[in-house]
Amino acid sequence: MGPAPIITLTTDFGLADHYVGVTKGVIASIYPEARTVDISHEVRPYCVAEGAFRIAQAYRYFPAATVHLVVIDPGVGGSRRPIAALAGGHYFVGPDNGVFSQVFEKETPLVRQVDVARYGLQPLSRTFHGRDLFAPTAAWLAKGGLFEEIGKLISDPQTLPATSPVEVEPGHWQGRVLNIDRFGNLVTSFEAARFGILSGFRLSVGQLDVRRLAGSYAESPGEEPFLIEGSSGYLEVSINQQSAAQRAGALIGQLAELWVGAEANKA
Repeated sequence: MGPAPIITLTTDFGLADHYVGVTKGVIASIYPEARTVDISHEVRPYCVAEGAFRIAQAYRYFPAATVHLVVIDPGVGGSRRPIAALAGGHYFVGPDNGVFSQVFEKETPLVRQVDVARYGLQPLSRTFHGRDLFAPTAAWLAKGGLFEEIGKLISDPQTLPATSPVEVEPGHWQGRVLNIDRFGNLVTSFEAARFGILSGFRLSVGQLDVRRLAGSYAESPGEEPFLIEGSSGYLEVSINQQSAAQRAGALIGQLAELWVGAEANKA
């Protein structure tokens, strides 16, 4: 017999309260052999877009059939649907609020609405579905439950705006800030494989204008902002040992504009 399946956890719960612990306790009660792996519990509260980025960057590094439990759920207790999805050989469980958008951009999903009466703990809290609904569903899937039995198929899962940059005019692209890591690096939606070799460019985000490309942080020891290819495969705005996000006054979802070639000199 091989190792037990993995359940990953990505939440905005933080670690000061009991929320993460009791979520793992529910999983252990249903499937004691499950292996739980924390991706992050420090997603900014209510920031669905940040959660969408983190799970999209993490899932593909886990074995097939891993169950990814993601709970950033500002609509808990309201009309948003609980869902489970099968995409790219992985399972995803969480609220239908767009938190799986970036996964669904990469993979073609099958999505089911979770049967609350069947899989939810009773009584079901109106404020903590991570414990009472999503954790039991994730544990049941990891234990070998059939995805087909989760609930009815749905064809209209909620999605956030697409992350792919748009060319608004020749040589002028508009993208977004996908993430701000703890070092203050601004992860943009400009894919390095597509935009990383630039003969001339200008990138504007918030209060920063960036015209320098670096291969490593050590190449830019001063206070000048620069672009670098990050580990997620996107161009990142960085300042060596400083927060580019603070200097830019930028937030997740903020517009980032890129001019390339001759257009960079006109901008």
